[in-house]
Amino acid sequence: MDSVKAGIISAIQGAGEITDAVVDTVSGSLVNTIKRTGEVGGALTTAISETVRGAIQGVAEVGGDVGAAAKGTVIGVLHGTKEVGGEAIDTIGTTAGAVIKETAVVGGDLGKAAKGAVEGAIAGAKDVGLSAEEAASAAASGALKAAGEVGSTAFEQVRNAVTGTISGVKVILKEPFKSEKEQ
Repeated sequence: MDSVKAGIISAIQGAGEITDAVVDTVSGSLVNTIKRTGEVGGALTTAISETVRGAIQGVAEVGGDVGAAAKGTVIGVLHGTKEVGGEAIDTIGTTAGAVIKETAVVGGDLGKAAKGAVEGAIAGAKDVGLSAEEAASAAASGALKAAGEVGSTAFEQVRNAVTGTISGVKVILKEPFKSEKEQ
């Protein structure tokens, strides 16, 4: 995680462009982690969570846009997952959820993070053989599930951010979600 965070900080300070810096750093880190462990299943979920944590913390540390970071994180994870053979639809939901949880930890804007995660899923969908609608739904659902674990205010912020059309794609939430924690 610390290497991801340091890579993100360095890339953003060097280039100034958050989305591309995050895509490259996250993708490379995820591929290296999975190749090192030789496992994909549960190891992938752990690697995604740790990679997302480093990316969001790095962006927060330099005062970057959490929405752009979320978008870049989802695209980066999709690129990395494609390279190591993970299940794309599950990866999107897991990644979006991790983005929301980590954004909450650093006190970032959950609505921007959720919207960015959906935008990233839409942008990366074609590369992994998914429709934009499937990817958007998976990201929104993963983000909402995680927000429900954070609290009722978080849930409302994320629900409001992912309801409607994002990047020209109508987002369909496929599962009923409720806030699991009342604040």
